Amino acid sequence: MSLTVDHALLPETADDAPGNREVSGITFADLGLPEGIVRKLAQNGVTTPFPIQAATIPDALAGKDILGRGRTGSGKTLSFGLPTLAALAGGRTERKRPRAVILTPTRELAMQVADALQPYGDVLGLRMKVVCGGTSMGNQIHALERGVDILVATPGRLRDLIGRGACSLEDVRITVLDEADQMSDLGFLPEVTELLDQIPAGGQRMLFSATMEDEIQTLVDRYLNDPVSHEVDAAQGAVTTMSHHILIVKPKDKAPVTAAIASRKGRTIVFVRTQLGADRVAEQLRGTGARAEALHGGMTQGARTRTLADFKDGYIDVLVATDVAARGIHVDDIDLVLNVDPAGDHKDYLHRAGRTARAGRTGTVVSLALPHQRRQIFRLMEDAGVEATRHVIQGGGVFDPEVAEITGARSMTEVQAEAASNAAQQAEREVVRLTEQLEHARRRAAELREEADRLIAKAARERGADPGAAVAGAQAAAEVPLPQQPGAPDEERDAWAGREERTAAPSHDRRERRDDRGVRRDDRPGRPGPFLRP
Repeated sequence: MSLTVDHALLPETADDAPGNREVSGITFADLGLPEGIVRKLAQNGVTTPFPIQAATIPDALAGKDILGRGRTGSGKTLSFGLPTLAALAGGRTERKRPRAVILTPTRELAMQVADALQPYGDVLGLRMKVVCGGTSMGNQIHALERGVDILVATPGRLRDLIGRGACSLEDVRITVLDEADQMSDLGFLPEVTELLDQIPAGGQRMLFSATMEDEIQTLVDRYLNDPVSHEVDAAQGAVTTMSHHILIVKPKDKAPVTAAIASRKGRTIVFVRTQLGADRVAEQLRGTGARAEALHGGMTQGARTRTLADFKDGYIDVLVATDVAARGIHVDDIDLVLNVDPAGDHKDYLHRAGRTARAGRTGTVVSLALPHQRRQIFRLMEDAGVEATRHVIQGGGVFDPEVAEITGARSMTEVQAEAASNAAQQAEREVVRLTEQLEHARRRAAELREEADRLIAKAARERGADPGAAVAGAQAAAEVPLPQQPGAPDEERDAWAGREERTAAPSHDRRERRDDRGVRRDDRPGRPGPFLRP
């Protein structure tokens, strides 16, 4: 494939982004966090806070309402999570009455928030529980019965539990809304307001969002009391710190280009519009040798959790996701996002792009555009505040070196060669393993034969018999016949064929045969059966 550059700008690198730089000279201990949390952070290799953390944690520890605005991956979870843990340490929680609630828009995000905070909660002896759809409600009810200090919940499931009488929000002191703009996009705000109305006034409220729409501002005005605002990495400015590219492709080239980019080295998220599209693209990519799986809302929670875990652990390299399912994907080392289908609007584009260039790392966002989609995607980039490099892919079966450098795309021949090499290495390892097992079995057989001969000789001596003859006789009787090799003599094959033919003869044929006197066997007097004559 050849490439022509229609427009190119060089954005600042992710490392230069203000929100990705750690704040030099400030440590978590300086922010006022408990010693146990600071020590656990150091054990996990986290010593210097990100800007959103340095700005937010002191005010949160002081009990102030917080309005935080920062892009996905800027460190918001620790910004609200660590002060919440510190505030609840040493307190007592009644059954069914949590003292803090963290609301998230998706199941995956709820689980990841809990995973991020649980190690520090363990240090302080605090109990945390994830409450979301697609998981066992009975298990969640049982946990609430025992007492949960911090509930990390999606709005719908928390509302169901309250309706069943399994949970009450009357003791909630701290309320956090994480990714509030996503809740608005997914239509959860009516449920969110219903839940917030059940929480007593006077508690601490923290709201974090990447964008600030009118509905979010309504929540702020209604539920936050004189909030302290902290804005780091506004959504538009943050996305411009990544490398953005638009590849204009012909319809016939879209699938091959997708496969070549997905075959790159490293983790990749591929975005499509529908659940069926996710399944179809994932299957096509697996057919080309890529380790790809789909992730969408039509899957069970268990399947989604396993797929996401396999992606994090490196068992799969390509995740083909829809917008809703991918909103909770927080994996730090995703270095490329590929938009096979255009995002619905600029907010969806920002959320997609936010999956890469996390925690100070670099990232690339590539969008495929058919010729008739050019104007739509250019307008989308403009609304998102993104300057993207535009490339026209002419086709021809071979990637231009510049495209390969931008996307990491590899040819199918290269991918197939690597797959064949990996398969050969696996087969060679299997040969070594089987050879070792065979040698072990031979040694074991020799040991058992020696033990058997010793016991046979001993038994013969006890009977007054010749031990040597007894052992020889036992060995002769125990000879294991070798399997029949292919190419048996013709007469042996003929004998077996005749035997099989006689065996295969149906039973009703035997009934029709006559004996030497010409009388049917079943007709002979005294013979029971349906042919017996009076």
